[in-house]
Amino acid sequence: MIRTSIKLAVAAAGALAVAGCALLSSPDPVQTYRFGGPAADGAAAEGRIALVPVNLRRVEFPEAVEGDRILGVTGTETAYIAGARWVSPAADLYMESLENAFSAQATRVRVIGPRELSRGERSLNVDVRAFEARYDAPGLAPMVVVTARARLLALPDRTVAAERTFTVQQPAAANRISAIVEAFDIATRDLNTQIVAWTDAHAG
Repeated sequence: MIRTSIKLAVAAAGALAVAGCALLSSPDPVQTYRFGGPAADGAAAEGRIALVPVNLRRVEFPEAVEGDRILGVTGTETAYIAGARWVSPAADLYMESLENAFSAQATRVRVIGPRELSRGERSLNVDVRAFEARYDAPGLAPMVVVTARARLLALPDRTVAAERTFTVQQPAAANRISAIVEAFDIATRDLNTQIVAWTDAHAG
């Protein structure tokens, strides 16, 4: 009877030790990524006359993708891609990338960011509607889809001067995180180039 009690005590101690190891084990490593490219230095804008100052409002993102997780969609099922995060919330990275695109590419407008106190003659509102990697089937390389609605408002009465929805689809080269992130980067740059050109054309 005593031997049986000792064996049970040893077994219980071993189980607790295993449980303790499980609780203290380190989580799977997570690699962080960014998109949108490096910050523009403004050199490309030097010497240009900004004809129309435009207030760039804070870009709105869907709740599911505004944070640092990367969303994958297969049919009606959604899941965040394991082992990968954006280095900052996606909404912040995109806002930075759009401001950089205007600084480097715009020829007729100068955007005024949300942190600036001056006001422009127009207001640009951008709402991102989709920012996700779409899979036709599990295991296949996904298609990155980025959709945004842009509205150019005339101030101070805020009447809509122009409005357009942009969609960019960029296939990932492989079903690897690095390839998916590259597709997000390419899609974002393409989208921003289109928004800048459209704003240049309609802000006057």
